Amino acid sequence: MVNWSLSAKDFERVAAQVAAATQTSLSIAPEARVGGGSINASFRWHGGRGPLFVKIAPANGLEMFEAEAAGLEELRAADAVRVPRVLALGADDRHAFIALEWLDLRAPSARAEAQLGLRLARQHRVTRAQFGWHRDGTIGATHQDNTLTAGWAAFLRDRRLGPQFLLAQRNGYGRLAERGARLLGVIDAFFSAYRPVPALLHGDLWSGNWAADEDDSPVIFDPAVYYGDRETDIAMTQLFGGFGRAFYSAYEAGHPPAAGASTRVQLYNLYHLLNHLNMFGDAYLRQSSAIVDRLLAEQGG
Repeated sequence: MVNWSLSAKDFERVAAQVAAATQTSLSIAPEARVGGGSINASFRWHGGRGPLFVKIAPANGLEMFEAEAAGLEELRAADAVRVPRVLALGADDRHAFIALEWLDLRAPSARAEAQLGLRLARQHRVTRAQFGWHRDGTIGATHQDNTLTAGWAAFLRDRRLGPQFLLAQRNGYGRLAERGARLLGVIDAFFSAYRPVPALLHGDLWSGNWAADEDDSPVIFDPAVYYGDRETDIAMTQLFGGFGRAFYSAYEAGHPPAAGASTRVQLYNLYHLLNHLNMFGDAYLRQSSAIVDRLLAEQGG
């Protein structure tokens, strides 16, 4: 959870910077605090052209917000799923901030879920020559290495799972890291008959990172963008639940699954479970360990 506080003076300084960047007036304090995750403090703020959604972090959070802004623009350019517009971004010696357009979001209907499936399938048709992205980002509070890589198995090993197992080792989960090293050694076997293309990913597509707008159309936000196997986005939707049959049916109609996807779901969600383990601790150890052991067993390990 956010474990730092903001004073009236802090709000006034952020408001002045957002007002200057957007060239409009802004109230000196937010209207209300709103939900926005456990890392940043999020607010509805009254502006001269309507309300804004403003997230504030300590000053060292600027890089995280820069990656978020770049990711939203990358998704916007795909013209597939709606994302909030970035209005302002900056930092001073105390705080970093990002200001987005305010959207009146609500729980999605089955229609909105189906639209998300169709539009996400369209987004995943946007591809590049290599896996990764032109810049690094974050997944939660963890650095995410997006160094461009020609092969998907190598990217998954060296830029995703490998760094998480290294963090797990440092955090005291030695046995898990040892089993993880064995899994990394056989990771190519999971792709002997499957060659994904680098697709534009949201990167952190759980149920808390999408909703419906006032027209019951899907909106995605808080991305961890890069180009990777499209199945990683679909796997993430299954990790914590919250996506209905309408979503999967519509997505599969636009982008049918490849053989072996059910096994790769475990491999891809292991990355997110390890990240949660490294950020939040033991609650994710048993599930992470079970998946590692299951995947190793499939490869005779």
